[in-house]
Formats: sequence, structure tokens, C-alpha cells
Amino acid sequence: MNALKNLGLNVVKANVFLDSSGKHNTFAITKSSTGRKVDDPELLEAIRLTIINNLLQYHPESSSQLAMGIAFWSRATKTATRIKVKDDGPDRSLFLVETADRPGLLVDLVKIITDINISVESGEFDTEGLLAKAKFHVSYKGEAISRPLQLVLGNSLRYFLRRPSTEEASF
Repeated sequence: MNALKNLGLNVVKANVFLDSSGKHNTFAITKSSTGRKVDDPELLEAIRLTIINNLLQYHPESSSQLAMGIAFWSRATKTATRIKVKDDGPDRSLFLVETADRPGLLVDLVKIITDINISVESGEFDTEGLLAKAKFHVSYKGEAISRPLQLVLGNSLRYFLRRPSTEEASF
């Protein structure tokens, strides 16, 4: 944790009992200067590299698992992410996403959409090998999504889907 504190971050560890599988460690990381969440891409990358370097230094046995994750990530990122938003009548829009499939993808997509205050009215989800296809009927305050909000939604999802993920059990 000191390595992350050296980056100017506050790190708080919590033990959470999620289910019968036992205790899980959860970490909250915020900027020391503001107390707010980290959203700077360069700082996020520095955090990721710090964690990987510390894992390799203090837990060398994790190197094979890290290597497998890198192999999966490089294979999955060859699948181009496609995002489209179309009008679907005066009071809703049709939102289409094609991206690399992974566990928890549908939940993450809905969370990102709703975090921008866009309502998900209905959706369909399908997979073809490593490709996931999602189709959502969405609206913003009971109306179709405006062009600027379409750009915000598309950019938010592209950013989120391009970043590597870490299994919760790896903490």
C-alpha cells in the first residue's frame, strides 16, 4: 500500500463478506489532495503498473497468472468494439454494442449506461465465441438520446471497454 501512497493516493482496505465463499478484500483508492476518485488515465496506468510490479516483486508465484491475463487481453482486444446509437421513435433510442465477451460484461454495460442517467428500458444480449452483442432500448428523461449525449455514452463505453480488468479474487 505504501507504493500507492507514494503516488499521492489514499488507500483504504475493507473486508467484505459477500456470500458463503468467505471474506473478500476490497480497496478504496482516492487522490490524497482532493479525496476524490482517480479519473486521470495516466495515474490509472501508474496504479496498474505499480500493482503489477509489486505482485511480481512480493509474489513471484503470480507471474504465470499475470502472463495468462496478458495473453487473454491481447487476444480479446483484437475484437473491434463497435458502438452505435440510433433513434427508435420519439421517446427512445436503440443502443448497439459489439465487443469482446468477458464475465460480468452485461452488468458493467448497464452500470455505465445508468451512471450517465440514461434509462435502460429493455435489452437483448448474445454471444458468438469471444464476441458479445448487446442491444438496449434507452431513453433520457423519457426522450430519445440527443447527439451530444450519444457521444458521451459512446466515449464512456469505449474508454471502459478498452481498459484491462482485474479479477476481484486477485486482491
